[in-house]
Amino acid sequence: MEKLRFYAFTMRLSLVIWLCILSAVCFANPHSYHFDASGIARTVLENYLKRSVTMTEFLEVNPYTNDGPYLYKEDDVRLIKNTGTKFIGRAIYRWGREEVLIAPEYLEGARKLAEEVHSFDSDVILQACLFEIVTRNVENIPIPSWAFENMGMPAENRHFRYDLMLNPDGKLVNHWHEGSSVPDISRQETQLWFIFLAGTYFDIGCEALHLGQTALIGMADPKLQHWHSFINKLRSFAKTATRRGWVLLDAHVPFGGMVVDGVSLLDFNSFPLRIKEIPDKPLQALLEVGYLDGLYLKSKGGKTPSGWNCQSLPYLVEFDNFGCSRTPGESTIESHFVWGYDEITWFYLQDEAYRQAWLRYAYNWVKDNDPNGYLQMPVSRLVSLCEGKGRGKYRANNKSADNPDGLNVEETIKELWNNH
Repeated sequence: MEKLRFYAFTMRLSLVIWLCILSAVCFANPHSYHFDASGIARTVLENYLKRSVTMTEFLEVNPYTNDGPYLYKEDDVRLIKNTGTKFIGRAIYRWGREEVLIAPEYLEGARKLAEEVHSFDSDVILQACLFEIVTRNVENIPIPSWAFENMGMPAENRHFRYDLMLNPDGKLVNHWHEGSSVPDISRQETQLWFIFLAGTYFDIGCEALHLGQTALIGMADPKLQHWHSFINKLRSFAKTATRRGWVLLDAHVPFGGMVVDGVSLLDFNSFPLRIKEIPDKPLQALLEVGYLDGLYLKSKGGKTPSGWNCQSLPYLVEFDNFGCSRTPGESTIESHFVWGYDEITWFYLQDEAYRQAWLRYAYNWVKDNDPNGYLQMPVSRLVSLCEGKGRGKYRANNKSADNPDGLNVEETIKELWNNH
């Protein structure tokens, strides 16, 4: 009898061990994109970052016209399928003109595009943005009761109040132009506005939010106390409002991260590439650790929102857009401009061969110089008009009758992803 008991115990123990091994193997699946309301594993997060793109305004559907950045939606969907994109950055946002959010066609168009993508790949993450801008147009928007509820505030029958979002000392008021300011995260009305934006984007299928220039929005929040409080509310909201119960948060972090008491407020960091021109080689450029305020080797670590620890938080670098210098085409090595252009405009203005070669160079350079960094591939991005150069939008798509503005970078992206 004792031998039988021992044999049964041994069999049960073996079964438990094998189940643990099987579980560990599944959990460590190098190709997994599974996450849920409990958080996201580092391997899964990195799988998404490895196949991330900047695809500005992909979900934007103009309720008034069908031109400019609102063209070529079918070809964009084709590109997502062809490349195997898993994370679509900057897919929808507002930079002024907030009143479009109450146009039914705008949100319904975005929802249909999101559903189309998720119909062929339910793992794809679509990212929206909460940017460092608010205009008086917010006063056209009524506040839904759910926004008050998720802020822990009693519901009121009113519209948003622009003046209540501004810094009381006048910091960054009218920063963009008259009636267009940087909202102050320490103001309750700003947090209410951001909760409304987040909920609106969750509802159409977005599972990630880029928080923009948090240092500007946090002008009165040097210790990140207001950001910390707001992000806690945001994550609580996401548990019931998002597709998988979790929201991935990132922001441009000029100081290496947003860490409070050893805990990162963000799931991953992000920052511009910070491209350095080569003065004796006109319009050519490179990447360099330590150049200006680049994030390379400076991403702060700690405990992540998902509970795992790291010395350096994984991060994305992207081609930024911010305008032209007063001397486009001239060397500006001590500024953020690249030969007088912002990063994506500089990239856009290159010839096809150099553009493809430089993307290969940048992808491998980031991988070789900081294992925590990932290049967010440029698929679509607004281009600045500099002395008549540039035509509104850079598009990586294969050039075709369906997308005559394509710049033939798509296959280079696919090649890099498939070979690494």
